[in-house]
Amino acid sequence: MGAQWKQKWRELAADKKGKVVGKIVREIQVAVKLGGPVPEFNARLAATIESAKKQSVTRDTIERAIAKASGVGGEGVIYEEVVFEGFAPHRVPVIVECFTENNNRTSTEVRVLFRAGSLGTRGSVGWMFNHCGLVEAHHPDATQDIEVAALEAEADEVEPLELDPEDESAAGHLGARFIGPTVQLDTMTKALKALGWTVTTSELTWLPKEYPELTEEQQEEVGRFLAALDDHPDVHRVHAALQ
Repeated sequence: MGAQWKQKWRELAADKKGKVVGKIVREIQVAVKLGGPVPEFNARLAATIESAKKQSVTRDTIERAIAKASGVGGEGVIYEEVVFEGFAPHRVPVIVECFTENNNRTSTEVRVLFRAGSLGTRGSVGWMFNHCGLVEAHHPDATQDIEVAALEAEADEVEPLELDPEDESAAGHLGARFIGPTVQLDTMTKALKALGWTVTTSELTWLPKEYPELTEEQQEEVGRFLAALDDHPDVHRVHAALQ
């Protein structure tokens, strides 16, 4: 879905736990800002908290992030969303979403990363992607018809999702990825929960319309460039047309 490249590079970032937690905390704060601090009424926040728990983020850290974003006990955090477009090496289109408290700093540093990446360049590529709402979920009844679930959740598309074999909570479950308009994200998420699905991801995303053909060596080069972008503390999501 345009972000599979991360799987190959996660092992390389295993020693960067602090940065991972920092990104998750920011993701929680953004979810609170967009939909409020109560997970029961904020599907995106509920999914983000679930993801945080799987990353072993402590309950205290999660609660502090929610409190800070809500302005409880002090000033609330204020993030500005900044989106960068450009090309990775070998003309692979990339969209980089950032949340920052200092737009000038982040813009400068991301531009430097594009220049530093071999053949990485800035440019308009948004038309090469579809901006969508994405929900990933699993259901304990493996005989469920995902097409029917998609209709009931008002999703435009659905496809099977291979679940993490190390996730014991999803053992034997049916996984699916639901895609719909950005304005339908909350509706899809709540509908799937009501149908008994456990939602693990609920987010806005950019899905590539097509993928350039690359050699294995070229994929490695693009992967290194994307990993450098993703490693920046202000980067929230990196979307690339790389399978």
